[in-house]
Amino acid sequence: MEEVVKTMAESIQDGLVQATQVAREAVVRQSANSVYFAAFGETSLDDADLVRIVQAIPSTVAAALARKTYFFVPLAMAESRGAEPVGHRSGNEETMISPVYTAELADLAICHRNVALEAGVGISTGVQTGEEAREGVFISTRLLNDRFSLAFELFINVGHAFVDVAGVPQSFSDLAWSQAVADVRGETSQDAWESRAQAVGTGQKASPRDGKPRIDEKAKMDFLEAAFSDAIAIYLLSLSVDFDYSELREREYPLLAPQALAARLRLVAQLFPPNPAYEFAIRYRRRA
Repeated sequence: MEEVVKTMAESIQDGLVQATQVAREAVVRQSANSVYFAAFGETSLDDADLVRIVQAIPSTVAAALARKTYFFVPLAMAESRGAEPVGHRSGNEETMISPVYTAELADLAICHRNVALEAGVGISTGVQTGEEAREGVFISTRLLNDRFSLAFELFINVGHAFVDVAGVPQSFSDLAWSQAVADVRGETSQDAWESRAQAVGTGQKASPRDGKPRIDEKAKMDFLEAAFSDAIAIYLLSLSVDFDYSELREREYPLLAPQALAARLRLVAQLFPPNPAYEFAIRYRRRA
């Protein structure tokens, strides 16, 4: 009990605010695509840029986010104030928000934290949503120093949230799996890369029936969900920011071959056409 009191005293002294309090007091807006969002504190965000990023989410995707509110804050962290940042799920630890940036708090913050909200909290004034519980996603804008990083952080979260609600369309499953069994180079994230390798039977015994490697069905489903959420995130990123595909590169795995990614993105664009004033385009760089 003494440790809890001490932690709360430190939080007050540091000017930290409980995420649930931010959710109650922040001015929540609803974008034209129906997504709920709010900005709190010294985010260093241009409001027009923020609105354009949020509005890039096609209305058909946004419909699956009805119980989420996205809060753009300077820094989000766990109350425990440990030496290492904790995961984005809040668990039993209170999520705290700093309304300003400091280097000390930035070392303890994480890119985003998900927080359960009470019914009616995190929506625009006058909107009636019944007694359904909501989830607040608190995104640390001051850890994401450019428009590209901020947008991608939001869209990765949106992609996973959409898959949790709507699943993976059969058309995308067929495409992504055909690329996997054809051993197309690379993938779109570490999760997709690892689950794909496990799914296609690497190191597994052949089936006595046809001599082919057994398919790990759970890993296959994990791969398809990861690949689809990745494709949604990259597609949304392309609607809001001009970027080079190489900017997505990470050292732990090779990026999916450009032609294979383009096929996935074109399918996602067919499934979820852009909102008005947004355009989807893939441009290939000519070799010198």
